[in-house]
Amino acid sequence: MRVTHFIEDYGLVFLFAIVTLESAGLWLPGETALIAAAVYASKGHLSITGVITVAAVGAIVGDNIGYWLGREGGRRLLYRYAILGRFADRLLPAGERFFARHGGKAVFLARFFGGVRVTGAWMAGITRMTWWRFLGWNAAGGIVWAVAVGLLAFFAGKAAADALARYGIYAAIALALVVVLLIAGLHLWRRRVAEGRA
Repeated sequence: MRVTHFIEDYGLVFLFAIVTLESAGLWLPGETALIAAAVYASKGHLSITGVITVAAVGAIVGDNIGYWLGREGGRRLLYRYAILGRFADRLLPAGERFFARHGGKAVFLARFFGGVRVTGAWMAGITRMTWWRFLGWNAAGGIVWAVAVGLLAFFAGKAAADALARYGIYAAIALALVVVLLIAGLHLWRRRVAEGRA
């Protein structure tokens, strides 16, 4: 009972903090936090509208922090050490050309891939992508990500609870298997898209 009250009182605060910090560049489970919050919302402990809104705002705010950290400090950090400076001299021109041509799409799609989600905003800042352009694509990615992942987890959680109440444990197990297969299929699709861009 105490855990439920804690989640109802502070769940959205923790969701905002985790998504914001992950988006700013820390390796935290932002997407997992969104999924967990949406499942709790499906059980009536949180508002799904609140979960989606907080996740989207956290993603946008965190990415902007990461962008400005990359823009203001990224190059200085790279050129502070000779080894990193030589590395940057070889890779930054290609990165700048890439972000000049495909930066918007890259920022949008980075939101949907774990490792890139953590570093995408930094790279956009380091390569000096225009902030207004970054902001527009970043906001679009953050909103689409929060809505898609939040609603998928919300309805999957609701379906699991309904199946368990109506058909018992076997139906819930079958539904869980379907969800696992869907997640595996999504993971494979993401990998193919990432390999296609490489």
